[in-house]
Amino acid sequence: MTTQTISVELCDTKKTKPLSESLQFGKVFTDHMFIADYSEGQGWTDHRIVPYAPLTVDPAAIVFHYGQTVFEGLKAYLSPEGKIRLFRPEENMRRMNQSTARLCMPQINEELAIEALEQLLIVDKDWIPQAEGTSLYIRPFMIATEPYLGVAPSSKYRFMIILSPVGSYYKEGIHPVKILVENEFVRAVSGGTGTAKTAGNYAAALKAQQVADQKGYSQVLWLDGVERKYIEEVGSMNIFFKVNGEVITPSLNGSILEGITRKSIIQMLNYWGVPLVERKISMEEICQAHQDGSLEEAFGTGTAAVISPIGEFNWKDEKFVVNNGETGDVSKKLYDTLTGIQTGAIADPFDWVLEVN
Repeated sequence: MTTQTISVELCDTKKTKPLSESLQFGKVFTDHMFIADYSEGQGWTDHRIVPYAPLTVDPAAIVFHYGQTVFEGLKAYLSPEGKIRLFRPEENMRRMNQSTARLCMPQINEELAIEALEQLLIVDKDWIPQAEGTSLYIRPFMIATEPYLGVAPSSKYRFMIILSPVGSYYKEGIHPVKILVENEFVRAVSGGTGTAKTAGNYAAALKAQQVADQKGYSQVLWLDGVERKYIEEVGSMNIFFKVNGEVITPSLNGSILEGITRKSIIQMLNYWGVPLVERKISMEEICQAHQDGSLEEAFGTGTAAVISPIGEFNWKDEKFVVNNGETGDVSKKLYDTLTGIQTGAIADPFDWVLEVN
């Protein structure tokens, strides 16, 4: 994307907005969306905000057959003064370009992408919910649109941004969730696409998630794909443990997504002086910590859920409860502080928030 004027076409009829208390995650979408198109030799063209509507895409488009697509996820909030607030959008656009590089897709102009997002948010500002625990979820994504059945990178792409007012990602909200440790299936390995936010990673996780749902678990915890021993991440979150007063999280190893909330949590814990280490963690180690009473908390981090305390693990059909199934002090403080920064309820000492004028 090169610097260009963004045209705006407003819809004739606006949709009925759902009540805040009825919001689910990713079910309802706003009145407008942003689109830009790419073709080799021309680059990014036709930057536009248009009414939200179905796409017309050739049935032979490469995205349908070879999965050449990447996406991001971030949120917008309204401050108590009614200002639109974005949480670290530059990190999302930077990570998107990391993903496009891995999938042989063109880079976006990160500054222009944020500018397009700001304009889209201004157009659909009245869709941002204000009830506690709600936000406007933002989904930037790119798809390969060239009609071609040969296995090769596309020569044409479409970059889009859509918006969705959302409630809590998990029905439990900030209350602890139950996690099933996966022993059969593998999500990603070092050298694969685990560090890219691409659709194939999530398609590969669906079967395990289906099994978890059937057993009454909210998410799957993935182990490494080689030894099936070391903890990597939860399906939609990075993971942290508090053991003997120290917070531990798996180190980035080439198959774990570099979460922006993860990065923010690490910065916050360091700022507070909480002992923290990034390293390999085996499931055996966590099980032993539970048995000897040193496992104090476990929680997931991600844009969708922000902070999600974990109250129970099921590993090889053996269940163990963390912190009596209750939200821990560190999890609660992190959630309250991060959401407070995002909404403007408390000060932002890290300069993370971008206010849209």
